[in-house]
Amino acid sequence: MLSPEDRLYAIVEQGLCIGCGICQSVAGPDTVRVVRTMSGYELPVVVGDLDHATVDRIYDTCPGTRIDGLPERLVDADASLDPVWGTWLRIVRAWAADPIVRHEGSTGGVLTALAGYLLASGRVEFVLHAKASTTTPTFGERHLSFTQADVMEAAGSRYGPTAPLIDVDDVLDRGQPFAFIGKPCDISALRNHARHDPRVDELVRYWLTPVCGGYFPPASMDAFLDRVDVDPATVTGFRYRGRGCPGPTRIETTDGVREAHYLDLWGDDASMWQLPWRCKVCPDGIGESADIAAADTWPGGSPTREDGDDDPGTNGVIARTAVGLELLEAAERDGALTIECDVGPDDLSLWQPHQVNKKHAVAARYRGIADEDRIVPLTHRLRLDELAARMPDEAYAQQREGTRVRIGQGKATQPRPVPAEEIR
Repeated sequence: MLSPEDRLYAIVEQGLCIGCGICQSVAGPDTVRVVRTMSGYELPVVVGDLDHATVDRIYDTCPGTRIDGLPERLVDADASLDPVWGTWLRIVRAWAADPIVRHEGSTGGVLTALAGYLLASGRVEFVLHAKASTTTPTFGERHLSFTQADVMEAAGSRYGPTAPLIDVDDVLDRGQPFAFIGKPCDISALRNHARHDPRVDELVRYWLTPVCGGYFPPASMDAFLDRVDVDPATVTGFRYRGRGCPGPTRIETTDGVREAHYLDLWGDDASMWQLPWRCKVCPDGIGESADIAAADTWPGGSPTREDGDDDPGTNGVIARTAVGLELLEAAERDGALTIECDVGPDDLSLWQPHQVNKKHAVAARYRGIADEDRIVPLTHRLRLDELAARMPDEAYAQQREGTRVRIGQGKATQPRPVPAEEIR
């Protein structure tokens, strides 16, 4: 039988860890610490006595091993269910009503606007989300916002490794109502944590997420900086996007400022995206367990070279729960959001075709993982088998075999984490 340490590291070594930090909160920082490792990622390192019971709870909580759709108790009787896009009560095109928030935020600034509105209206005491790391600018770090100024400090997408749940028990210990804004996998982790800690459902009043295509591997960031002739050691600030839609990728260094097009970072279409393995087999990039999810609205799923600073940006916004719908409509009524029009799942599929493709393919990819005797994430209420059944047999077989081939080539494998520096 594997040791508790080996069981935890299996999640990392099989490419399923996203570095959200929830395992540190489950085990405690004296037992598991999420730190930057020699691979460049932020990953869990065992620093104390880890037992099987704790690893069992980590497996039940980690979004690399368990991903669920919206809790059944939150599914409204009037909600619609789309096979790809999940539960929804209303879908709109919208943007932040404040032009500064719209300009500074990603896409149309909807999540930034909602965070500010929740604070200004007194609905929550603070917002738990991410901002640019103060030590590694291409990374993100856990951030608590108590004011609109705090929220604006964190505006803009963070595509680097980020551990927003690294000390969530300390956040819960505050005993104050708050909102959580995280990637869909971060939302899954905190929803999973709620089964073990009732304070989560008591104190997290609003769950908000971007529709997510994945995050940027550290090695890919190093390669990008090399392409634009920037020494990583000189980087003092990094903004992935924002200040337009998508806006420039802005690199601040000790020698000045360098800007690149967003597509210079990611590539001109989804086939060029460099992603961690966990993102390539993600069953829920659309935030099915959030109250509200906000998406980009570029037809075809990617901006063009002509999109930039002069595009103010619009979000596709999915209100999934009664809480999310009430927030969406209250924010419009009180002047925080501008809603242009109602749209539907077909519009989302036009704007996010890569999400549609991945959602159909995930079950076949999981079969390929199982073929290689690896950890297959548990999923509930995501309709993966239903969607896989719609695929032609040949396409299903290609996805399954392609997964097996990539695993055999080592593309789904990470080394056992070794801290990049001494853990204090």
